[in-house]
Amino acid sequence: MSDDRKQKILQAIVKHFIKTAEPVGSKTILVSYSFHVSPATIRNDMASLEKEGLIFQPYTSAGRVPTDSGYRLYIDEIADYKAAKKNALAKLDKVRKQYKNEKIREHIYDAVSLLSRATENVSFATLPDNKRTFYLGLSNVLKQPEFATDNIQASQVVEVLENNNNFRTLLESLDIDKSIKTFIGKENILEQIKSCSLMVTYYKKDGYKGYMGILGPTRMNYPFNKIILEEVKTLFEHKKKL
Repeated sequence: MSDDRKQKILQAIVKHFIKTAEPVGSKTILVSYSFHVSPATIRNDMASLEKEGLIFQPYTSAGRVPTDSGYRLYIDEIADYKAAKKNALAKLDKVRKQYKNEKIREHIYDAVSLLSRATENVSFATLPDNKRTFYLGLSNVLKQPEFATDNIQASQVVEVLENNNNFRTLLESLDIDKSIKTFIGKENILEQIKSCSLMVTYYKKDGYKGYMGILGPTRMNYPFNKIILEEVKTLFEHKKKL
């Protein structure tokens, strides 16, 4: 087919049908694809394309859809592969970033779960792609005698953890680096968790960064918890799977 306009009409029909799965009418072609000709001209060209076996009408009063021959001509001679490559690479880049974020979150969840189980305290890590903090093990702390008998202290700890923005702001205000930093009782900036101690460090993995740590009563086992946090952080940063 040598007629440039008919090729463009076929291209429009194929692209629209791929996008919508709906038969394409002459009015849609005219309005959506900016053909500067009369509706009658579009209809005549579509009739010609149908005679050539490139499009067909699936049922009465419907628009047209491509035939296999229409698809063949489209991919062999008409399709804009330069534009398709640009769109495809952009989509692939977006999906790869989403996938990478998902995998990082999975590793963070695994690390926090290990910390929580091993230390029997609240364990947490900030998620790199948003402002949220993921934590586990709240029940571990609430079972401790000092919180089980003091509802106010317990509720204050819960409030701090549930207010993600407040807790993350706290972490960002502290002098935290790749070593394990410990803030005991009144050394914590937030009044609500002065009944607790905070052990926290800074992580880096695959270009992402954030905070990881433990929150528990001031009588926590500091040497034990420090070793656990160091080991889990190392596993998290250097292993594909924990």
